[in-house]
Amino acid sequence: MATITTISESVGANRIVPTVAIPYPVGDPALESKEEPLREELVERAIKALKTDVEKPTIFKKG
Repeated sequence: MATITTISESVGANRIVPTVAIPYPVGDPALESKEEPLREELVERAIKALKTDVEKPTIFKKG
């Protein structure tokens, strides 16, 4: 999970899940999960990325 995906690519990360902000990449920690649906979606995308075989750096975008 990375806010600046170009840095992740340049260092050779093989699975990259773009996040939303530098201080709080997966959303506002002060909010409850029902108020911050993005958090769950990002974590689910990260799990999917871990389950996916890749040959080169791959960005797992929404969708």
